[in-house]
Amino acid sequence: MSLAGLARLIWRTGRIAEPAPGVPGRPDHDTGAEAPVLPRALRGSVQVRHVDAGSCNGCEIELAAAFGPVYDAERYGARLVASPRHADVVLVTGAVTRNMAEPLRLTVAATPQPRVVLAVGDCARDCGAFRGAYGVVGAVGDVVPVDLAVPGCPPAPADIVAALRQVTGR
Repeated sequence: MSLAGLARLIWRTGRIAEPAPGVPGRPDHDTGAEAPVLPRALRGSVQVRHVDAGSCNGCEIELAAAFGPVYDAERYGARLVASPRHADVVLVTGAVTRNMAEPLRLTVAATPQPRVVLAVGDCARDCGAFRGAYGVVGAVGDVVPVDLAVPGCPPAPADIVAALRQVTGR
């Protein structure tokens, strides 16, 4: 097929992508529950710093899929950054281990206000399968205040994107 033929085919077919789901934060979105109160200053787009506090890497695989080309969290205004000083959101996965408790506190302290701490996965929410283990200090909420949590072991990429959309409002 020539380039002109391909262009005609694209023009005839039109856009076939699925429409985006409803706007998050409205009572009728997905579950019917009201969204948590998050800083309005973060609406639009946010920079996300990921911290692995001691996970099994299941959540990291799903997080990579959430920012990959299929789910594409960046189209909703969420972008991964390497420094907490550039971040608006601290996304934490895994139960907090003894070695990661202080680095997690320092990372959250280095993130400028207003900020959102997002606990992703059952381990980050309530230690999951690692509850009571010797090397585990506790859940993320036991170490730093958590604003939003995503359940699942591991959570689906769509759930991670939905939580980020609640922060961005897009």
